[in-house]
Amino acid sequence: MIAKTEEAVDTKTTTDAACNCKEKTGLYEIYKCSICGNIVEVIHSGAKSLVCCKKPMELMTAKTEEQGREKHLPVVEKTEHGISIKVGSVEHPMEAKHYIEWISVIVDGKELRKFLNPGDKPVVEFGIPKDATGVVVREYCNIHGLWATK
Repeated sequence: MIAKTEEAVDTKTTTDAACNCKEKTGLYEIYKCSICGNIVEVIHSGAKSLVCCKKPMELMTAKTEEQGREKHLPVVEKTEHGISIKVGSVEHPMEAKHYIEWISVIVDGKELRKFLNPGDKPVVEFGIPKDATGVVVREYCNIHGLWATK
């Protein structure tokens, strides 16, 4: 005989239709777990509370102005086939303990991302339409977090 069990439903993690949430996560928002370091990007808007390690994840806010000696803002140049992105006006270090994990561009409802490794150059090129508007470029430094430029 198979016993039926009753499961509790956590309204913070169910779909917005089930929990009638007033606040929602936003498309392309990035959250980080303060316990294990897990990083999640929202690809479908839903309930506002994302949980990892039994704690709410923290919404990462992209820095948009340089801070201190390190240079992190993505530098964007138009190219023949799209855009070239370099991290920092002075090339960012790409060492095992300090490096750019990824660079992405959001344009016309699409996101393109390139993952990098220590030793790689923090430079990428993405093919996007020449007439693209509302382009957002982001990068993530394993030590200094999320940075963006429009």
